Amino acid sequence: MHALPLILGALCVVAIAYRYYSAFIAAKVLALDDARVTPAHAMNDGHNYVPTNKWVLFGHHFAAITGAGPLVGPVLAAQFGFLPGYLWILVGVVLGGAVHDFVILTASMRMNGRSLAEIVRAEIGRGAGLVASIVILFIVTIAIGAMAKVVVTTLAESAWGTFTIGTTIPIAFFMGLYMYRWRRGRIGEASAIGVVLLLLAVYLGRDVADSSIASWFVFSEHQLTVIVAIYGFFASVLPVWLLLCPRDYLSSYMKLGTIGLLIVGIMVVNPELKIPAFSQFLGGGPIVPGSLYPFVFITIACGAISGFHGLIGSGTTPKMIDRESHARMIGYGAMLLEALVGIVALIAAASLDQGDYFAINTTPEKFATLGMHTSELEHMAAAIGERLAGRPGGAVSLAVGMSQIFAGLPGLDTLVSYWYHFAIMFEALFILTTVDSGTRVARFLVQELIGRSSPRFAKTDWIPGTIIATTIVVSAWAYMVWTGSIATLWPLLGISNQMLACMALATATTLLINNGKARYAWVTLTPLLFVGTATEIAAYQLVTRQFFPKGAYLLGTLAVIVMAALLFVVVSAVRKWMQTLQKQPLAVQR
Repeated sequence: MHALPLILGALCVVAIAYRYYSAFIAAKVLALDDARVTPAHAMNDGHNYVPTNKWVLFGHHFAAITGAGPLVGPVLAAQFGFLPGYLWILVGVVLGGAVHDFVILTASMRMNGRSLAEIVRAEIGRGAGLVASIVILFIVTIAIGAMAKVVVTTLAESAWGTFTIGTTIPIAFFMGLYMYRWRRGRIGEASAIGVVLLLLAVYLGRDVADSSIASWFVFSEHQLTVIVAIYGFFASVLPVWLLLCPRDYLSSYMKLGTIGLLIVGIMVVNPELKIPAFSQFLGGGPIVPGSLYPFVFITIACGAISGFHGLIGSGTTPKMIDRESHARMIGYGAMLLEALVGIVALIAAASLDQGDYFAINTTPEKFATLGMHTSELEHMAAAIGERLAGRPGGAVSLAVGMSQIFAGLPGLDTLVSYWYHFAIMFEALFILTTVDSGTRVARFLVQELIGRSSPRFAKTDWIPGTIIATTIVVSAWAYMVWTGSIATLWPLLGISNQMLACMALATATTLLINNGKARYAWVTLTPLLFVGTATEIAAYQLVTRQFFPKGAYLLGTLAVIVMAALLFVVVSAVRKWMQTLQKQPLAVQR
């Protein structure tokens, strides 16, 4: 089978879902109204609450939510074949992920930008809110650690990637000052200059890597861990308009441009999908340890639904929305776009020969036991100039697949090495924007928790509290990056991320019932039931078949805690539903 029908089908599904289903949610379920004053105006402080152009905010939000998940998850899930992942991404995002993001973003916006934990506390109860606060902080720390680990692993010993990624920071400073201080409101000018500078950085990166100063930009994983931690600290502490928002906005150009080019490339090249629709590893294999159900739903995660998005949607973004109606495009639309990222990543991986795919994503020892042989791997490694075999984690196989598609475009067949390194750099840039936004969200969570006993800490503009909270957060995830690995962090991230999404969906359902819209509760309740069941089963299997039997007691214990926390929040939510429905029968019937 070839890729063209898959990409065209995905584009049609996304367009129809946005046109009709998101419009239904906006008008009937959430009743968006531009007459309401958003917290960006009502609480404008020039630091965290800042009215922002909807396209700039869309870029920031998309860049913040789109991290390693939609890139790495679908690639790893190709173990099962391309069809299960393809179907789950499309169905999951339309009915689950985009709904989750849209509802939580709107809820936070109407509660003055409160975090997800505070929304849980307000809608379900104090006990559920406290549990959610602790678990959310734990989950977001794992998420940032896993994302940062992918960045560190990808950029290690890479002068080109490190130079280009590092250059985006001063470019972002320049854009922030240009848009908000020097030529206020001139977004088009700042964008044009920023894009030109970014493309120049990409072009110069290769020259730097081949020059005598290349060693200046070559760092080990531990050195990069420190560098990324320092960046995360300043991205969290500095005003959002100065570094975080313009850098994410700038990154979104490269993200959207590359994904758009990749979609065009898939349409033009129409690569053959060499990985079958359903592989021989439906019961578990060398990359994903469990069976198709339920592990495909936690492996792909962010491409279809992600609890981490609820943290962004109740963190930086709701404090910056100019009008309520913008929440539809930013909340529902950005998630649909992320699903397309997952689709193209899946197609890029599936275009590799099955033997080459497993040779890249497993250790040589493991690959030797599979009874497979490589096809084009040696030729590709020679053309790219890198070792490709035994590079698990998904990032390298995705870069190889992308480079093959780009090289298939007319006149570009001799640039495969360039495209591969460009793809590696693209992945790192993609993921790093989640690290900086996630750190800022986690800082807000820490300040809220400490603020319950020391009210001054709850003030996000109090500089000492900001510095202390950020130091706590950065130290925690940096330690995980320093000591952990993708193999240990990714499975725990998968189940934690989906359970967080379920907590958010339970809260969203409660919010609808509390506001007399019980007849629309199915919108959030349906994905809650499906994703919650699949995730709890996957977590149970990981704990009983992987973590505890192999001596990973810490991971197993953490997984059990998250499982128990989800059950506690859901049970608390159900009790709240019953109490509300008994008190407001007329509101439910209207």
